[in-house]
Amino acid sequence: MTQGRPLLNRRLDGFGTTIFAEMSALAVRTGSINLGQGFPDTDGPEEIREAAVRALRDGHGNQYPPGPGIPELRTAIADHQQRRYGISYDPDTEVLVTAGATEAIAAAMLALLEPGDEVIAFEPFYDSYAACIAMAGGVRVPLTLRAPDFRPDLDALRDAITPRTRLLLLNSPHNPTGMVLTREELTTIARLAVEHDLLVVTDEVYEHLVFEGEHIPPASLPGMRDRTVSISSAGKTFSYTGWKVGWVTASAPLTAAVRTAKQYLTYVSAGPFQYAIAEALRLPDSYFDDFRAGLRRRRDLLGDGLRAAGFEVYRPQGTYFITTDIAPFGEKDAYAFCRALPERCGVVAVPNSVFYDDPEAGRGQVRFTFCKQDDVLHDAVGRLRRLAP
Repeated sequence: MTQGRPLLNRRLDGFGTTIFAEMSALAVRTGSINLGQGFPDTDGPEEIREAAVRALRDGHGNQYPPGPGIPELRTAIADHQQRRYGISYDPDTEVLVTAGATEAIAAAMLALLEPGDEVIAFEPFYDSYAACIAMAGGVRVPLTLRAPDFRPDLDALRDAITPRTRLLLLNSPHNPTGMVLTREELTTIARLAVEHDLLVVTDEVYEHLVFEGEHIPPASLPGMRDRTVSISSAGKTFSYTGWKVGWVTASAPLTAAVRTAKQYLTYVSAGPFQYAIAEALRLPDSYFDDFRAGLRRRRDLLGDGLRAAGFEVYRPQGTYFITTDIAPFGEKDAYAFCRALPERCGVVAVPNSVFYDDPEAGRGQVRFTFCKQDDVLHDAVGRLRRLAP
C-alpha cells in the first residue's frame, strides 16, 4: 500500500459489497430459496444456446471481436429498434455492444459527465447507478418514487433541474418498483429535457417484460433521438444473464463518446455469445409474447402468496420484481427483516432501503423476484406462509 494514500477513492466511500452479493451468500449459507437476486433458475431458448456452441466450434468470437461489437449483432440490434419502435440507427456508427447493461451505464456516465455535473435519477436506484455517477465525479439528485404506485412527481422533477443539471438517468420498466412510465409522463420528461438541453440515459433492460401498459423508448419521442443514450441487454430477455451482452444505441457523436470510455473498461467481451444474441434478437414475436406471459403468471403466483403470508404487496407493471411492505408484521426495518428471514422461513429477499439515498424513504420495503420455476415459487410461498399472523 502506498504510504498515506487511501485504499479506496473517496468518490466510492460508502460503496462496499453489493446487497446482491451479500444476500446471495446468505442464501447459500442457510440453504434458503434465493428470491433476492434477479437471475432465472433455468436457461433460455435451446436454439440460442446451440448458436453459442456453434460459434465456439466454428471459431467465431474466440479471439477479440471488433471493439464496437460484431457486425451481425450490431445489425440485429438496429433491426430490433426499427422493427419494435420505429427508430432507425446506423449499425456501424450508432450501435455499441457492451459487457452487459451495467458496463454501458458506467461508460455513459464516464463519457458524458464532468466533475460536479448533476444527474437526476429515480429513487430507489438500481445500485450501480450511484456508484457509476460517483466514479464519473457527478452529483446524483434523487427523484423519489413513493408507494403505492411509485409514479414520478413531474413537478418535483421540474423543480430539481438547475443550471448544473447535465443528465437525466431514466429506468423504465423500473427496478426495483416495477413502475412503467406512461406516454404522458415520458412526453413531459422529454419536453423538460429539450427545454433545458439535457442529455438522457435510459436503462431499458426490462423492455420486453411489461405486463400492464407499454414500453415506449424515450428516444422515439420528438426532440429526443439525438440527446438520448438508450441501453438494453440480452440477459433479462433471453435468460442468459451470465453471458453479459448489452448494448447502446444513440446518435453517432454520443455513441463515439460512450465507446471512448468503454474501450478502457473491458475493451471487448463475450465474443461467441454475441453471435448467439444476434440470432436471439431475430426470434419470432411469439417468443417474446410467451416469455412475457409466463413471467406475468409467475408474478401473480408469488404476489398472491406474499399477500396471503401477510405482506402489503405493490403489484408491478413490469420487470422481475415485486416490492412489498413489512408494516403488517409490525416491523419497520427491512434490512433487519431480510437478514432474519432465512432463519425464520428459509427464503432470501432484498431490502429496498439500500436503493435509496434516504433509507427512511424505503425503510419498510422488501423486494422479491419471481423469475424462478413454478415449483420453486410454490415452495417459497409455502415457506413464507409461516410468517402469517
